[in-house]
Amino acid sequence: MSLRHQIIALTVIPLIVAILTVTTFITLQSANLIGSSIGTFERNMLKAKETELLNMTNLALSAIQGIYQAAGPDDEAAKEKVREILTSLDYGQDGYFFAYDYDGNNIVHPRQTYRPGHNWLDLVDPDGDRVIANLIDKAKAGGGLHQYKWQKPSSGEMADKLSFAVGLDKWKWMLGTGVYLDDVFLQTAAAKADLSANIRKTFMIVALTALPSVLLVFAACMMVTLRERRMADGKLKELTKRIIGAQEQERARLARELHDGISQNLVGVRYAIDLASRKVENNSNDAAQAIAHGAEALNSAIKEVRRLSHDLRPRALDDLGLSAALQALLSEFSERTGIAISLNAAPFRDTLKPEAATALYRVAQEALHNIEKHSGASRGEVKVWTVANRVRMTVSDNGHGFEEGAKRGITGESGLGIRNMQERMAHFGGLLLIRSTQEGTILTAMLPKSASLTPTKARAAA
Repeated sequence: MSLRHQIIALTVIPLIVAILTVTTFITLQSANLIGSSIGTFERNMLKAKETELLNMTNLALSAIQGIYQAAGPDDEAAKEKVREILTSLDYGQDGYFFAYDYDGNNIVHPRQTYRPGHNWLDLVDPDGDRVIANLIDKAKAGGGLHQYKWQKPSSGEMADKLSFAVGLDKWKWMLGTGVYLDDVFLQTAAAKADLSANIRKTFMIVALTALPSVLLVFAACMMVTLRERRMADGKLKELTKRIIGAQEQERARLARELHDGISQNLVGVRYAIDLASRKVENNSNDAAQAIAHGAEALNSAIKEVRRLSHDLRPRALDDLGLSAALQALLSEFSERTGIAISLNAAPFRDTLKPEAATALYRVAQEALHNIEKHSGASRGEVKVWTVANRVRMTVSDNGHGFEEGAKRGITGESGLGIRNMQERMAHFGGLLLIRSTQEGTILTAMLPKSASLTPTKARAAA
């Protein structure tokens, strides 16, 4: 996965996960709320039905109370009057009163006229409930509620029914009435459907809000990525230009060195040899002196070639290591410029990778160049040491400082040199720090552990 895709994934995926988590949490909480609300609603409806049954039962008892209290246990006339009253006390298409004796014989049933005169003690509903026997038990216990399945008169279908049974103990009768619960369940289902629809609506709102947010973040990531890519392309182009410019400058410098140094020395050697040849032909006594001048000019050309090759790639850096290469560089610099530069590399362990050692050497080389061209210093010091397998190097001088010297060329050659040093350190994840005052300048180069060889490779190199 490319860096751009990683950035987009790290930005968009957590947002999607957060949105899904929030949506799931809202859905679960809404579902729990629905269950709680529906349960409360159903309990309230059943409670209202229970209250209604108690009221209707009390109404029936009030209607027959006078007759029942005045009658005896075997008063058939009173019992007949009570049958007539209970038969007439219906309330709606599905509301009626029924009566059974304690043996299970039906006495009153206004809706199912085939039941009176028959015993229904063993009657069971589709769920296996012994309906009449349980109602009689409730009546004998002082009255109570019982839920079962019974045929609904208005539809002829089996439905859940809640009945309240009370006992007329003097006659050994069970008097009861009931309400059907299918309307309760229908209202509960309707309420549940409404709440579920609200949940789906909420989920859709969250989804419609989240989707544009994800797309917006994705678009923002793409814009940032494209912007960073354009910036990287611009920096790459700028770096390429600078590399080409540096190459051209180096070629121009080498051309000047070859033309003004080696070429002139070789021309001098040629003139000396020509002069010596004429003197030898003329048997002149100072022919040897002319040959000596030619040899001296040739020796100067050889030194100049060695100096140029040393500047391009010092052999000491490959053969003897960084400390020896720096010592050779400082010795040649002091001899050429007259500026006394000392090397302090006592606490340094040369475990750097070859590329990192070359980068540190080039930084020192560029720093010395700045000292020579801009600082006006008379002495300086290069210190190299190792701390926790991290290499540090400082180059200091007693010149008039960066502000007065190199700042005037910050956009020119010296500025390019500073940027080159910074980029050399940044290539290895290091830093370049410059502290400059009127008393002098201290340049600090720091390399990370990754620029050093592993212990195994370091021992092998040693």
